[in-house]
Amino acid sequence: MKTINGCFFAVGLVLASSGAEFRSTTFTERWRDMSASVETANVADADLKLDVSAVDQSVLGFGVCASELSWNSLSALREEDRKSILDEMFSKSGGAFTVIRTPIGASDFSTDFYSYSETPGDFALEKFSIERDRKALLPLLKDILSRSDGTFRVWASPWCPPLWMKKSGAYASKPQTDPSWPKNDCSPEQQVREGEDGFLCDDAHFRAYAKYFRKYVDAYRAEGVPVWMVMPQNEFNSDQVFPSCTWQAKSLATFVGKYLGPALEGSGTEMYFGTMERPSFDMARTVLDDPDCRKYLKGAGFQWAGKGAIGKVRERYPELVLMQTEQECGDGRNDWAHARHSWELMKHYFRCGVSYYCYWNLSLVDNAMSRWGWRQNSLVSVVPSERTFKWNVEYYVLKHLSHYVKGGARRLKTAEGDWLAFVNPDGSIVVVMGNAGAARKASVAAGGHAWSVSLPADSVSTLVLPPM
Repeated sequence: MKTINGCFFAVGLVLASSGAEFRSTTFTERWRDMSASVETANVADADLKLDVSAVDQSVLGFGVCASELSWNSLSALREEDRKSILDEMFSKSGGAFTVIRTPIGASDFSTDFYSYSETPGDFALEKFSIERDRKALLPLLKDILSRSDGTFRVWASPWCPPLWMKKSGAYASKPQTDPSWPKNDCSPEQQVREGEDGFLCDDAHFRAYAKYFRKYVDAYRAEGVPVWMVMPQNEFNSDQVFPSCTWQAKSLATFVGKYLGPALEGSGTEMYFGTMERPSFDMARTVLDDPDCRKYLKGAGFQWAGKGAIGKVRERYPELVLMQTEQECGDGRNDWAHARHSWELMKHYFRCGVSYYCYWNLSLVDNAMSRWGWRQNSLVSVVPSERTFKWNVEYYVLKHLSHYVKGGARRLKTAEGDWLAFVNPDGSIVVVMGNAGAARKASVAAGGHAWSVSLPADSVSTLVLPPM
């Protein structure tokens, strides 16, 4: 990808039996045909030589996260524009996303702090209600699922339990000290720090919280939004100025293995460990080595600094399905520098064995901040006053994989380099190549043939080869 005078370029290459199609994308010219740049090449001199039998993990899906702020931004648009955005992201001819993350209760990108059980001491959860979600989250999820052919998967995790289940009695785990933003609900005396249990870890609260999860998945299923999988806590070791809850790993293991796992039996909802946001393998091992936990955990999810632990987790627990749960969010500039960083993250996570890859913000108001003061990137930016929107550069970085790498594809093991390669179920081969320098030629060999392509400066490109 390349930025020249405000224009952004992404490159897509498609090689079919009838010839080659070379496409480039700018802010104003989407997927422009440049087929003439694809040429035959010498196999012996190829930069990347592929062995299609050297397969690694299956790739099961790409997706994005839903939030109240995403729905609010989309709601500012005309209905036909909102439809066009979701059609593009979730159609096979577009981004082909099939995975949607949603929060259980408030997230850092909700409009305010809340839970589904606001009545202190309601251990029977008689006042449990998802009524708030009918304003934003459920309409967005239902709109997305209306496009599904049955392959879409919704998964969920809480940022924070109900207040009365926490030691602090506050949604945030530490005070907001930035004077330019409203104070949150946590005083210095209420702060619960990393490495401490923010949850009230006793039998009564564990049982109530496990029931909370079950009532959530049952209520969502009744709304026509089946929850395929849950993770027990978003960033369980992070004390944040937004809704959050710290857990010691041993306490989380107790909750998962003795309470949450049994509560979800028969619900049709799986459980993964996560989200893991720290590089400490020991924290993951405490949960994953617990025999009560392991019989319920089908996979594990990683984000941010958790990328430092994923390799060891895969090595020790090769049977787990791995997920990248939240791509790092940027600073709201939606520029090429962070798009390049996104590509680096994709290479790392796929080489470490992930089967699912999730972007974070689906859509946000352009240049706006979260409830707690962070301006972040998004796939789409909306200008409400003009009822207009724009696609941001990271959408095309992600689309280079999500559009071409089909469900059930296998990652190909390759030599180190600025690329990823996959073989689709139909035998077609997808090679995604980065180029952080000046424009250059690159060549790929497979099945006794080789192809040469022109990589623009600062680009990410995709070459699709027919079955060999």
